[in-house]
Amino acid sequence: MEKLKSLIPEDLLQTVKSSSDDDLLTTTSSLLRLFMGLPQFHQAVSELADPDLGCCGKNEETSLDLKRRGNLSFRSRDFHDALRFYSKALRVAPPEAIDGDKSLLASLLLNRANVLHNLGLLKESLRDCHRALRIDPCYAKAWYRRGKLNTLLGNYKDAFHDITVSMSLESSLAGKKQLQNERNAISDYQNKQTSEYDECHLSNYAGEDHLPTVQTEVKLRCVSTKEKGRGMVSECDIELASVIHIEEPFSVVISKSCRETHCHFCLNELPADAVPCPSCSIPVYCSESCQIQSGGMLSTNERDKHHVFQNLPDDIVEHIKGITSADIYYSENECIQEHQHECRGANWSAVLTSDAVLAGRVIMKLINQGKAATDLSNLQEILELSHSYSMMNPEIKLELHLISIVLIWCLSKSSCPDLSVCEAAVTQTIILLSQIKVNSIAVVRMKSSGDSFKCIPSGNVSAKEQIQSLEQIRVGQALYKTGSLFNHSCKPNIHLYFLSRGLVVQTTEFVPMGCPLELSYGPEVGKWDCKDRIRFLEEEYFFHCRCRCCSQINLSDLVINGYCCVNTDCTGVVLDSNVATCVSEKLNHFLTAPKSLDHHTQVWDKVHTDVEEVASSLFSKRRGSFHIEPEICLKCGSRSDIENSHAAVNKAWNHLRRVDELKNSGQANVSLLSDCLRSIAVLRNFLHMYNKDIADAEDKVAQVCYLAEELLDARKHCEASIKILKRLYDDEHVVIGNEMVKLASIQLASGDSSGAWKTTKRLSQIFSKYYGSHAETLFSYLPCLKQEAANAVNLSS
Repeated sequence: MEKLKSLIPEDLLQTVKSSSDDDLLTTTSSLLRLFMGLPQFHQAVSELADPDLGCCGKNEETSLDLKRRGNLSFRSRDFHDALRFYSKALRVAPPEAIDGDKSLLASLLLNRANVLHNLGLLKESLRDCHRALRIDPCYAKAWYRRGKLNTLLGNYKDAFHDITVSMSLESSLAGKKQLQNERNAISDYQNKQTSEYDECHLSNYAGEDHLPTVQTEVKLRCVSTKEKGRGMVSECDIELASVIHIEEPFSVVISKSCRETHCHFCLNELPADAVPCPSCSIPVYCSESCQIQSGGMLSTNERDKHHVFQNLPDDIVEHIKGITSADIYYSENECIQEHQHECRGANWSAVLTSDAVLAGRVIMKLINQGKAATDLSNLQEILELSHSYSMMNPEIKLELHLISIVLIWCLSKSSCPDLSVCEAAVTQTIILLSQIKVNSIAVVRMKSSGDSFKCIPSGNVSAKEQIQSLEQIRVGQALYKTGSLFNHSCKPNIHLYFLSRGLVVQTTEFVPMGCPLELSYGPEVGKWDCKDRIRFLEEEYFFHCRCRCCSQINLSDLVINGYCCVNTDCTGVVLDSNVATCVSEKLNHFLTAPKSLDHHTQVWDKVHTDVEEVASSLFSKRRGSFHIEPEICLKCGSRSDIENSHAAVNKAWNHLRRVDELKNSGQANVSLLSDCLRSIAVLRNFLHMYNKDIADAEDKVAQVCYLAEELLDARKHCEASIKILKRLYDDEHVVIGNEMVKLASIQLASGDSSGAWKTTKRLSQIFSKYYGSHAETLFSYLPCLKQEAANAVNLSS
């Protein structure tokens, strides 16, 4: 985009940057006229839109080279490297390529099946054999491998059939005799059988995350207010932890950072036997189901080779047809075709931003449905989404113009020749990108530390084993047309979670009839202070938040970045100038806003109860204008030197930042622990006891103690962190549940089975509040943690 920017004259550049949505037809027309006459533009977009110039297509030479490297790794028994090379080779292997006398795809799939078998991933290996046979039904080695796997998995009837087919394809007498002996060794196959499709097809990931149902008595209504525009309210009383809305996305795209780790359709984590797109090298899927739904075709052999097996018994022939046919996949899955227009090998969908790729999917979906005009002139009225183009940063406005022109050109040249490259189409695309910016929702997954959770036996902790923790991963970006109507609050009463790509909205508190249903757009009380939340929402979503927590005093906003009083016996908080100004504005806004006397008194009494411990002086003045003086304790009035405090805190944090580097390198030792304890003592000496920096520091120290096998100290510091976070959030916030995962793993490792059981029960209750019955599905370690805690209690009793 920088190259295109440099081609624009300065006067036009400034016109675009200062444009409003009413000016878009003019600005896009000027830019299009300019670019259409420039060879540099045509060269740049041709590199993106022309499949012949792209690097996202299939490449036989590259695939063969990767296969060779995989073979070398396999021979040296480096199975993980071999798996990586074979999987990469599969992504770029052309469907029609031949390697020797076999299909390149089929041979790669069997090679990967062998690797997966050696890694103990039997079901994954079985699925790869299945895929190889769908491409080449006469692949004797694939039938043999499949028979061995089915034997190990206890699928004896299938194993018998597989070995029988392999025997029919074996040409040598010695080979047939060996296979005959192996078939004879398969026992009990007549009494034990597993449905083939249960094993190979339904065991894949897609389709397992079924969306819950919304109770019939839950009624929501879309309303419009002057302050917040459109929003959702309840038309009835709704209980805590009630599912109030479910929705599949209108359109979704995977995050670029997750393209190698997550399925490009359902956004779940990829298994070891990931399925590549058969037409380009960009997407990979967790299963054939997801591949088909995304718009791809399964790799199969078009030629009918079943005549080879005509002398076999009927049940064996039916077995062969069942394995090698792809019909069941197509009959069970709806084809959404969201990737099809990108699937030509051109670079644009790999190079452009996620916003642009998502916009391209929205446009092509509406065109394919026959809803959007070829010049996209009716796009805005179809989607009915809000936007804030006129309020955007000048540089963002310029970026949206350039992305829109490039996107429309690429769609027109690579997949949709009827799409008009004109000012109307570009204007509507700019609006669409503006709508995506403020209406799209990040699809997230909670990932536990390490590749998978492993319960640690009580009293047994490895010095290299990291403490169990959770991390939120943004795996995709999606448009949910109804989901986008829920407004923001820094103290939300609903929570979003995702099952595959499906959105689930659940209440986190009792919601009375007529109450707005509001979620967090990112900032929450306890996570950031008020000024940071307001700035973020203005920059990203273009509104000034006036939710109850941004317009009323609360404990969290006072102490989250607060300093302690110089009087060691005082629990008051000292604010810096920025926070003091923000708190003064909130107080003055609250005291001057029109409201009923009863409401005013009720709210003021609640504020008094919440913050009296740290800021009792705020209640000594009830009339006139408030001005909170920085560096003065809000309880006793003592003055502090915040500049010196700030310098000391920064120095202490510089030491603590080294913890992550040393912790990750396994260098947790007594010396590092001593440094951490000195640093946290400095923080406690200058920061307020509820300052979030202390909670974060306590958490770091807990991790160092854990790795240094000082488990009692690890528990003490973890509990100290949780105690602070409860004051910043509340006792049942999901953040507390996340921290309790760490505490439970420490308690288990230290042999505190009773404590681990109580903590696990508590965190399960918190997760149920936010994730309902899907808590154990979304947090796969949770059942393991509960079982381990229960076992530990039983052993100690």
